[in-house]
Amino acid sequence: MSLTIEQISRGDVVILALGGRLSFRESDDVFDRVRALGVAGHSKVVLDLRNVSYVDSTGLGAIVGGYTSLTKQGGTLKLVNPNPRTVELLLMTQLNTLFEVFDDVRDAVNSFSGNARSSSSTSSG
Repeated sequence: MSLTIEQISRGDVVILALGGRLSFRESDDVFDRVRALGVAGHSKVVLDLRNVSYVDSTGLGAIVGGYTSLTKQGGTLKLVNPNPRTVELLLMTQLNTLFEVFDDVRDAVNSFSGNARSSSSTSSG
């Protein structure tokens, strides 16, 4: 199954709803899309991982690369609803300290205005 990326705007927040597998073959698509959003002036980005069935280390690297690119441009990238294996990867690599992770897209969007709290699913204790 290839990766799908659906772009949705909610006010000044851009949501990228991903579906399928985020692995070596698809990782550039995610990185390029997040980077392009930053270049276009979109500083608030949410990656909705609800329909992502698998993330490998290259896919995780693409998410980190997108985060870094967006942050350098003054933006913020937040994650929504990663599957248990992805949460485990975030914990093992200690990237859970880098990303705000939410259970719901609405909470992630609202967090840009300070009206939501992140999920405790990626906390280390």
